[in-house]
Amino acid sequence: MHCMKLLGQRLTAREFDRQVAELHIRMAVMNGYTALGIPVTETVG
Repeated sequence: MHCMKLLGQRLTAREFDRQVAELHIRMAVMNGYTALGIPVTETVG
């Protein structure tokens, strides 16, 4: 929850469906940053 709040302290949408969509967007952004930080190992030889 702490990392999600770094993207914005509160939800800006008023309707519940739009809040859910906003959370999905935030989680997609977080997953994108996580994917960038995961090392890719390759076998040499």
